[in-house]
Amino acid sequence: MPTEASGSGGWADWAGWVAASPRAVLGGLALWCGGLLGYGLYLQHGVGLEPCPMCIVQRYALILVALATAVAAAAGPGLRRVLAWLALVLALAGAAVAARQSWLQWYPPEILTCGRDLFGMIESFPLKRAIPMIFRGSGDCTAIDWTFLGLTIANWSFLNFVAMAAALLAWLRCSRR
Repeated sequence: MPTEASGSGGWADWAGWVAASPRAVLGGLALWCGGLLGYGLYLQHGVGLEPCPMCIVQRYALILVALATAVAAAAGPGLRRVLAWLALVLALAGAAVAARQSWLQWYPPEILTCGRDLFGMIESFPLKRAIPMIFRGSGDCTAIDWTFLGLTIANWSFLNFVAMAAALLAWLRCSRR
């Protein structure tokens, strides 16, 4: 990390540290994703919030960003950049899903079905069909069950995906050959 003694303390110092520390930057992004996934699981299993299908897609995006950045942190320079670009695309895809969910929460349609409840699926369908449905989520995508500082889970998810994409773009820019 740049210090007062290392120079002007400006963008050049920061960019130099980012470019020289790819494992720290990419590993930090992977840990960031892991923390968000852990908090999502806490909200589901600890608080009792049911994830909707869009929440599940966002979790998949987080898992894939985490995997891409974790592998990139351990990879060589060529593969590292390819995986960072992949993580960037995945983060932008996650942001798009979160933005759509935020839109649905702000402007809910009159009729929307995001899925059945768990017991309804098990009672109505054979187990072979019910299991994939369970992993799609069962909550209502338009429901606002939790807020922090006035923002919903979908809003926070969007902000985190955008911040991850910005961090990846900054790293890719700083680490250009």
